[in-house]
Amino acid sequence: MLCLFDLDGTLIDSELGIFSCIRHALVQMDVPAPTPEVLRDWIGPPLHQGFAALMDNDAAKVTAAIGHYHDRFKAIGWREHTVYPGMAPLIDGLLAAGHQLAVVTSKPRLHALPIVENLPFGAAFQHVYGPEPGNPHCEKASMIGAALADFRCAPAHAVMIGDRRFDMEGAAANGVRGLGVLWGFGGREELALAGATAIANDPQELADLIADAGAPQAIGA
Repeated sequence: MLCLFDLDGTLIDSELGIFSCIRHALVQMDVPAPTPEVLRDWIGPPLHQGFAALMDNDAAKVTAAIGHYHDRFKAIGWREHTVYPGMAPLIDGLLAAGHQLAVVTSKPRLHALPIVENLPFGAAFQHVYGPEPGNPHCEKASMIGAALADFRCAPAHAVMIGDRRFDMEGAAANGVRGLGVLWGFGGREELALAGATAIANDPQELADLIADAGAPQAIGA
């Protein structure tokens, strides 16, 4: 089974780093920061969506704000996260069971790579998919499609694991099973409406769902 993992809200709790970098960028742009409740919706989709909403879709201002965000992120923000409890044994168990693992994130690949490489289980992931420079609008669906092609994997033999609707929608667009998780930044209703095949409350339940997804179907099932 090819297991594709979202990063923020799935493998790591990155709220501190993301919020701090957004606030830093908005201070530089002299724009008031939204409430934490509003900022939580920024985690998942590409950054330009959130900044555009605050800057009347002014492309120049959005580009400048994203630049300020990345300045702080490269300096310190990439280290401001914690690994969710239970993720290390989950990843170890998936490797032991012979699954292939990769990360599919809306975070620019350049910024996602050092995070993944420095995770205690970072070496488990064979590839990190994320938007490349000059392509800030890269969608989960296209990256999941690229992963299927790279691994020469049929959609029926892959799962996309994530906490937001973008993960589930990207999975559905590729005919891949989407497994939602509830310890991140989305919620059960959001994941269900986006077409999640199943939803896990904790990493152990996720491990069980992945095992079920990889189990051979009975004849006539």
